[in-house]
Amino acid sequence: MNNEIKLKVLTGVSLLVAMIFLFPFNGFAEEKTDSSNFKAGFYYTIKKGDTLWDLSEQFSDSPWIWPNLWSDNKQVANPHLIYPGEKIRIFHKEWLTKMGVPKAVKDPTFYVYPQIFRAGFIKKKAVTPVGTIFKVRDDKVMISEGDLVYIREEKGGPLVKGAKYMIYRAMNPHADGLTDEYVGIQHYMLGLAEVYKNEQGFVLANVIKSFRTIRKNDLIMPYEEVLPYIELKQSKEGLDGEIIISEEHQVMFGDTTIAFIDRGVKDGVTQGQQYSIYSQDKGSLRDSGDKKVLLPPEEIGSLLVLRTEPETSTVLITKSERVIEAGSRICYPLK
Repeated sequence: MNNEIKLKVLTGVSLLVAMIFLFPFNGFAEEKTDSSNFKAGFYYTIKKGDTLWDLSEQFSDSPWIWPNLWSDNKQVANPHLIYPGEKIRIFHKEWLTKMGVPKAVKDPTFYVYPQIFRAGFIKKKAVTPVGTIFKVRDDKVMISEGDLVYIREEKGGPLVKGAKYMIYRAMNPHADGLTDEYVGIQHYMLGLAEVYKNEQGFVLANVIKSFRTIRKNDLIMPYEEVLPYIELKQSKEGLDGEIIISEEHQVMFGDTTIAFIDRGVKDGVTQGQQYSIYSQDKGSLRDSGDKKVLLPPEEIGSLLVLRTEPETSTVLITKSERVIEAGSRICYPLK
């Protein structure tokens, strides 16, 4: 009887240990997958029989660089334990791949950028706001998700009960770094508000999302839902331009940064195009220091067009070999 009891205890302990080792990894992966959806990149859903070795060969032409794929996906605790249904982020081959896509997307070659709805833009003439935040409950200085705000209706109104609106800030005018010509007004996206009650000349709304700190006197524009699936398109041959500034006005920036370029619809730029960021030096053919010649351009990064205006575009820096700055040159993808 004692042996039978011992056997049952040992069996129970073994099952408990197995559950501890098996289930947390799976649960951890599922939890992390959700949070990773807010990063830039392509996502692949693991199927039965997949290994990082095979996926590296499929997406990067070499199975030997599977450690890079693993390091790019921090949610994968054990590279030898990946589970069907998990999503992993693919970086290689310029993040291009063939994947199952929503019915709304006809071409299966696309880029996934879940944060596209919060990307701002530069426009020659500022958007006419439909409202302005004039008060927040409890008179808070900084407004965030969950706060109740009072919005004064402007000329672009009226505001509709039950509708969602983008909260934004109109930034100072920007000028071209080389010519000093006026480029436009930056529209800086801050959050989303939903109207729940209309009063005479103003409305009450809940802040349902805040990307950045919101303040009194920030503006309201209609919200348009934007799908995060960007169809990749042929770039405009011969295009040459420059980066105006990054969205957050950093002096130096790199991968995953939102920025603005001085080329738009009028120049043949459209969403889904990709361009090289390059530098180009001069050099003397002889040591005597005679007339310098222009050397071939060197790619230092790449970008993807997210949104276009007539004369400017919003872009995502997808790769940077060196530090990118305002004024960096862009062109048709270099080979």
